[in-house]
Amino acid sequence: MSEAVIVGRTRGGEEWTPEFVVALDAGRCIGCGRCYKVCPRDVFELTERTEMVDDDDDFYDDDDEMMVMTIKDALDCIGCMSCSRVCPKQCHTHEALAGA
Repeated sequence: MSEAVIVGRTRGGEEWTPEFVVALDAGRCIGCGRCYKVCPRDVFELTERTEMVDDDDDFYDDDDEMMVMTIKDALDCIGCMSCSRVCPKQCHTHEALAGA
C-alpha cells in the first residue's frame, strides 16, 4: 500500500501538492541568486564552486572562484517551488513527499 502524498489547500480551498526541493545542480548554476531572493524560508546559500567539485575534476579551473547556490536547509522548504520558477538554468529538482 502506497503512502498518501502531502496535500495543501489554497486560501480559496483548492487542493495543491507541494513539491519540495531535493537537489540543486551546482554544475549548471550560474550563481545569479534569484532562488535565494525568492525563497521565503532560507533554504539556499552561496558557496564557492571550487568547494563543490572533486580535486580530480578537470572541468573547473583551480582559480575558478565563481559562487553558486547550494541547499543549506532542505528541511525548511515549504514546497512552493518559487526557486524553480525563477531559475534561468533549471537547476532545482523537486519531489512531492508522502505524509506521515
